[in-house]
Order: sequence, then C-alpha cells, then structure tokens
Amino acid sequence: MGSTSFSSPLMIKAEGLPYFTPANNAGAAVNPESPDTPTLFRPLQIRDVTLKNRVIVAPMCMYSAESDPTSPAVGALTDYHIAHLGHLATKGVGLVFIEAAAVQPNGRISPNDAGLWQQGTESEQFKGLRRVVNFAHSQGAKIAIQLAHAGRKASTVSPWLASQAKKRSIKADESVGGWPSNVVGPSGGEEHIWAPDDQFWAPRELTTAEVEEVVRAFARSAKLSAEAGIDVIEIHAAHGYLIHQFLSPVTNRRTDKYGGSFENRTRIVCEVAAAIRAVIPTGMPLLLRISATEWLENQPVAAQTGSWDMPSSIQLAKMLPDLGIDFLDVSSGGNHKDQRIEPHTNYQVALSGQIRSEIHAAGQKTLVGAVGFITEAESARDIVQGAEEALATEAMLSGQDPKADAVLMARQFLREPEWVLTAAKKLGVKISVPWQFARGLL
Repeated sequence: MGSTSFSSPLMIKAEGLPYFTPANNAGAAVNPESPDTPTLFRPLQIRDVTLKNRVIVAPMCMYSAESDPTSPAVGALTDYHIAHLGHLATKGVGLVFIEAAAVQPNGRISPNDAGLWQQGTESEQFKGLRRVVNFAHSQGAKIAIQLAHAGRKASTVSPWLASQAKKRSIKADESVGGWPSNVVGPSGGEEHIWAPDDQFWAPRELTTAEVEEVVRAFARSAKLSAEAGIDVIEIHAAHGYLIHQFLSPVTNRRTDKYGGSFENRTRIVCEVAAAIRAVIPTGMPLLLRISATEWLENQPVAAQTGSWDMPSSIQLAKMLPDLGIDFLDVSSGGNHKDQRIEPHTNYQVALSGQIRSEIHAAGQKTLVGAVGFITEAESARDIVQGAEEALATEAMLSGQDPKADAVLMARQFLREPEWVLTAAKKLGVKISVPWQFARGLL
C-alpha cells in the first residue's frame, strides 16, 4: 500500500515550539499590493523587520508576573502572558508589545510587574520571555518589548487590590514585596510625590552615578531581549515614568549634567539610545514612546517651571535619526496631578499628526505611531491611509496627509481580541486566518 505525503501548509510545524502547531500568519493581506488594500493592511518596514500590517498592540500592564521577592522567577513572565499575548498574536496583529519590563528591580510599577534585570540566558526572566517570543512568532506576529523604569511611580499595588480593599492608598510596602525606601526620581522629597492623599511614596534623588547605572541597565536588558528573539525594542519615556521625569522641568530640578537645560534633560534619552544601539543588531528597530504634552498649558506649575510640551517633543523628534531611533510612539500626559485632559476618540491623533508633519518638513523619515482611544476600523484606516513612502506626495497634494504610519491600540484588544479580523471584514480586505480557526472564520 503506497504512502501519501502532505505538502500542505497545514503540515508546516511552527519553529521554536516543542509541540506541533501549524505555522500561522493571520492578519496578512492576501493581496497587499492591490490598490484596493488600505494602508492599514499593507506591510510596514522598519530596518530589517517587516510588519505584516500596521496594527500594533500597545503595552498593557497585567500585574501578573511572578511577585515573590525570594523566588528566582521574580519579575518573570508567566503562563498568563502566553495566554494573553499569544492569543492576540493568533488573532492577526502585526506587532504585539509585551508590557513594560523593568530594567532594575525598583523600576517596576508594582511587585507584580515584569522585569528583565537578571543576567544570563538561564535566568527565569529570560526563559519566560523566550517562551512568549517563540509562541508569538509561531503565529506569524512580530513581538516587541517596552523597556522601562517607573521612577517615582514605583512600589504600588495592582489597581484592583486597592479597589477590593476599599483603600485610597495604593502604596506597596515591604509586607507585599514593595521597596518604599528605594523609590527614586531625578529629584527627591515630599514635593515630588506623584499624587497627593498618601497614594505614592516620596522619591529619593538619584545620584549622578546611579543615573549612569540606569543607562547601563537599559542596555543590559536590551541585549537580553535581542538574545531572546525579540523583534523590536521600545524605550519608555512617557506617562510620568522615570525617563519622562527627567525630560520634564516639572519633575527634574537637578543641577548636574542631567538637569536644567533641554540638552541636559534629554541627555538620558540620548545615552540610553546610544547604549542600546551598541548592543543590539543593526537591523533591529528601536522605538521611543513619549508624552507629547503633559497637558499643563496654562496651569500654575507650568508658569513656575515650564513643562514638557509639543515644541519640546518636536525638538526631540528631530534629534531621533542621529540617536538611531526609528519610530516615535506618541502618547501624552501622566506626569503631574494638575494635567487637564479630556480623553475622547482619537484625542491624541492630532499630536502624532503634527509631529509627523514637522518630521517630514525637516526632510526626515522617522516613523510615527498614533495611540489613544482608537477603536473603529474606519478611523484606524483613515489615520494611516497613504502613509506608504510611494504615496507620500500624492497624499500631501490631496490634502489628506496621514496622521501616523501605524496605530497602537490597547484596551480595545481587551474588549475585542479579534479586532484585526473584524476590521478586515469591515474594510473588505481578504486576509489570512489561523489554520485552527478557519472553519469559523472563512
């Protein structure tokens, strides 16, 4: 009796996994070059990495990493992250961000947050990261990590714990694995507590040598990320976390080389970018997330010290090519209690659009991402439509200059994990689907 051989893609085993699953590539347009395919479903090239579409899952803290400070796995990603991030990869996103990973133990927002400070490829943090990376790749998704340090917003408990306990304070003390005596910032003291009403710890001021060590810590974590197979690295300099605290004159009152002038306040970004670029592959994309404005215009604190605002962000954006940063992820706010924000659908898109226009007017090609309450397929399509380099002139002449090169979405994926599949259907785009789900989706 003769044997039958199978060459169907169904029999192509995904690489990097100890068990069988077919190699999936959900979310890729069947005809990406067709003029009828919207930019949202066209590939995006960033250095040597090509995203199959322009939909990115933004980083979301899940407060579900190993939290026991005595465990060798403290800070490691868990099976929860395989289920959460892997499911999004299966459903067709172009790039999945792992939540903020702290480059130092005291850089976590909470004891339950992820970290990547343990050295060596045998560490539990590395092994947990590698598992998530391998599964995402098996589904045809690219995967990114956001490297971060929480600064003065560190050593808190997960939001739901405070809510369940009906307490206003979310401070994490030693009894729950916190580090109240080692919460740090560019400036220290009671006046630099992030929020009032006994909700956060007072930070201590980092010494110059400690700031330099933070820079080295970012580089070490970046090197480990690359070794784990991560495709894209993002530096977190937004939302009032440590690097944002250095950027802003509201929170940076230092008198050393890291404080005072714009040049000094942005020095940490320059040094972190240079340190990371020195240890990762040349073809690996490096992203930067910023808060384009702190929403402190016309507030007393801004009149006293100045603030980080759109002119500051545009000035920094024009520095990025020299820093080896390929993509600017534009968010906003998070650094002062007096911020005045009225979130609404696409409320940050105008910020990304303005910065992107300034970048292009300067003759630069840094890519820009839009994020913030982007929920609808048609809206996401319109934000990036025409962003391909070949269509840039046409878009400009038509007056429909794109507001971004990619969209980043977070909470919408918690509500609708299959958003990419649904968006493709709404926009009339034929895409590939996971082999295992084909009976229900085709």
